[in-house]
This record gives sequence, structure tokens and C-alpha cells, in this order.
Amino acid sequence: MRSKIGLAAIAVVLGSLLYWGLRVYTPTIADDPRTPGAAIASLEQVKLGGDSQWILIRGRNRHAPIVLFLHGGPGMPMMYLAHAFQRPLEERFLTVQWDRRGAGKTFSADTDVAKMRVSQEMADTIVLMETLRARFGAGRIILVGHSYGTSLGIRVAEARPDLVRAYVGVGQEACSRADELKLQDAWIAKEARMRGDAQALALATSGKRYDREPYLFRYGGEIVHSTSFFDLLEIGLRAPEYSLLDAWNVKRGVDFTHLHLKDDVSRGALMDDVARLVVPVYFFEGRMDYTVPFACAVDYFGHMDAPRKRLLWFAHSAHFPFLEEPQAFAAALDRVAAETKDRAR
Repeated sequence: MRSKIGLAAIAVVLGSLLYWGLRVYTPTIADDPRTPGAAIASLEQVKLGGDSQWILIRGRNRHAPIVLFLHGGPGMPMMYLAHAFQRPLEERFLTVQWDRRGAGKTFSADTDVAKMRVSQEMADTIVLMETLRARFGAGRIILVGHSYGTSLGIRVAEARPDLVRAYVGVGQEACSRADELKLQDAWIAKEARMRGDAQALALATSGKRYDREPYLFRYGGEIVHSTSFFDLLEIGLRAPEYSLLDAWNVKRGVDFTHLHLKDDVSRGALMDDVARLVVPVYFFEGRMDYTVPFACAVDYFGHMDAPRKRLLWFAHSAHFPFLEEPQAFAAALDRVAAETKDRAR
């Protein structure tokens, strides 16, 4: 009898793990009394460039300004982190997360590698923006890029300013990769000396190739109060929009995208390629960001030609201000919306 009870308990546990591991949903949003029936919480697939890709649309008012997030990586989704920072934004905006071709929920081993091109990502972004505007009867979109997504976003803002209310770069790319690595090495060496980390100091001053990410995490240059990627993974495992398979595919998508994505649009460093925009430009920078070193963004901001531009600092953040200071991030986006009302339509 006892063995039967034990087997039954194991079956229940395994069944529960299977159920919750496969169950995917996005929580409902209560209507704002001022706009009854206007709330939306939708996890869905859309056709972009001939392929199905996952988007997450959430907000208390479907008529609010649209904020479209472009994740970084390349291939590193933001959707699986949204539940940890996005709720304040959903009060004031119609937020859209998108796992692009090869990333996160959209990842498939059968992805056509011939379509893994930056030019295709740009085309997909433009189609998605046009689709969202038509679906919601919306005006121009606030386009928010993070890390690698800033390169994509700023090029879309240059190509189609008629779709963009404001461009926001979070952890803005700017310098050449070689210049970024020099800045990272100098910072890692400085931190290693301060901490007596002889191994890191030797690597950072060797002039040889090495994996910088562990040291960026260890010293707070990725996330100020985190020492490894596992903290991001733990947040992602709690995402209701992601199954266990989706979570597993995060790394697979990053590896796949890094292997296959071809940059067929860049001519050099982004700050040289795109020096002028005709839309308002905002850079959101963490004071401790050495993943995409903030010094490059400061330089880029200085010579960026735009009708309105603003550099906003996040004093307690590194590369993920939206996660590290979510309330301050929401307030900063509120400011963007308030300052760009003239471009709402």
C-alpha cells in the first residue's frame, strides 16, 4: 500500500512538473475603469518575412502609445524578462515584445539561414510596425532598442522616420568592436588590480583573446548586483510566457544567431554609419555599463545630429537598466512620451 502511495505521489509530482513546464500563457490585465474593455494581454504569432514569429502585446489601454522593444544579443530575447520589469510600463503604454527570427520562442532548428541577415531584420521590423499601427489605429511608435537591438533600431529609425515617434537606445552601440574590447580590457584590468585578481589582470593585459563575459559579470559591468548569467536565467525560468523548452532555446537561439546572422548593412562603426536622425533620440545609459561601454554612447551622443536628443543616466545600473531600475526606467519612458507628443500622429 505504501509503495502504491509513493508511486502515486511521484506521478503527481512528475505530472505537475510536465504541466507547468509546458503550460504557456500571459496573465490577464485588469481593465482601467477609465477605458473599459481596452486592456489587452496577447501572446501570439505573426507572419514576418514569410515566417511565424512570436510577439507579446500587453497594456491596460490598447489605445495608448505603442512601445516596441528590440532585443539584443544578437539572438538574446527580452520577452522572457518582461514579467520582471514591464508591469509599470503596461499602465501607460501598449508594450510589444518580439522574439525575432532565430531567437527565444521563435527559435527553430529549421530556420532558413539565408534569411539570417540584418537587412531582413530591418524589413521584419518595419512590417511589424506597420502591422501594429494598422491593427490598433495607432500613431508613430516609440522604438526601444537594447544592446545589439540599438544598432537595428537606429537603422530602422533612419530608414523609416515616418513610423517612429522617438528612438530610445538602451546600452547604445556606437564604437567599433575593437574599440569596445579595448575599453573593456582597460576596465577589467583596473578592477582586477583593485581586487587583487591576478588571473583576470594577466588576461586583460595579455593582448590575447579571452572570454570577457565572466569578468564583466564578476565586477558588475553587466548587472551591478549580479555575478553570473544564471541570475538572468532564473528570472527567465519564471516567465509565464515561456515553457521549459522555450527557456532551453534561449541559449540555442543565441548560439544559432551568432553563427548565422550576417551583417549586410554596416559600413563601419555605427556612430560613423548613422550620424543624423530626423526623429527625437534618447540614450538610456547605465553608469556601470561595460558590456557595451557607455563611453562610446557618450561620444556618439555628442556628435549625433537630431531635432531633439537627450542622454539619461541610470546611476545604479550597468547594461540592463530596465531590470536594475524598473521604476526609473518607466519614468524615463514617460518623459519620452511627454516630450514627443508633437510626433504622436
